[in-house]
Amino acid sequence: MLLQQDHPEFEVIIVEDRGHDGTYDYLLTAMKEKERLKMVRVVHQPDHISGKKFALTLGIKAAKYDWVLLTDADCRPNSNRWLNRMSGCFISELQIVLGFSSYEKWPGLLNSFIRFETFLTGIQYVGMANLGHPYMGVGRNLAYRKSLFLNNKGFHSHLHLVSGDDDLFVNEHAKRRNTVIAIGKEALVYSKPKTTWREFYYQKVRHLSAGKRYKFKSKLLLGLFSIPWIAVWILVVPVAFFVPEGGWLAGLIVFRTVLLILLFYDAPRKLGDRFEAWKVPLLDFIYAFYYLVAGLRALVSKKVRWRV
Repeated sequence: MLLQQDHPEFEVIIVEDRGHDGTYDYLLTAMKEKERLKMVRVVHQPDHISGKKFALTLGIKAAKYDWVLLTDADCRPNSNRWLNRMSGCFISELQIVLGFSSYEKWPGLLNSFIRFETFLTGIQYVGMANLGHPYMGVGRNLAYRKSLFLNNKGFHSHLHLVSGDDDLFVNEHAKRRNTVIAIGKEALVYSKPKTTWREFYYQKVRHLSAGKRYKFKSKLLLGLFSIPWIAVWILVVPVAFFVPEGGWLAGLIVFRTVLLILLFYDAPRKLGDRFEAWKVPLLDFIYAFYYLVAGLRALVSKKVRWRV
């Protein structure tokens, strides 16, 4: 799908990071048949640098164009117009384009929750960018200028962290005037979701751990969102349904739930996908406790590793 993008001029750079599955030999052959395909190989990784960030740095430095559009090996664009849609935002005054990446829909509660959490995150960062405060992006669908990357020494400030190649970079450099969003079906990228709660938990702890290094304003805004969300289920709901005088709170909670259902019916469509909004009440309940546990773990963890 990457090589089939409907765009007159581009190259596809794949960073091969010392794999043992035949990828290197396959790419050597493929490059002879596909002139737009380029491979960069990681031969040696310095000890003090995150593997992914080192691989990305090599790939970005090898790019011949100023704009680089990033995605992961387990991702696929929803359309052969993905590059066309994202590159439509590559204009002179802009330096960063934020895209959205959803997860494939599979059976089961875990998959529903992963997609719910992903849409909620997307609603947050896309909404904040629309309001003039871009604070993060996802590396599965993100574009920025090579010159922005090189002029700011790439991932220099967080090279040692396993996460942050996307959100920390955006948090450091995105501003109202240099950042835009590109959403919709043509701009959407799908990724494969985790298949066990354990895998998902460690993935999210890794992602959330980067938030400790966000700018103060970003952390404040996220706190104003997440703390009340958790408090609804831990404090407000018990009062509303178990204290005689809490009846009016029960009405507010029902009203909030209706608004959430409407939000998850409409917002995913604007992002280019769909979600089963009737699942929201249960997933909303799970999210509050998941975020509390994973968030606290990420907050106190001094070192986070790639782990399953």
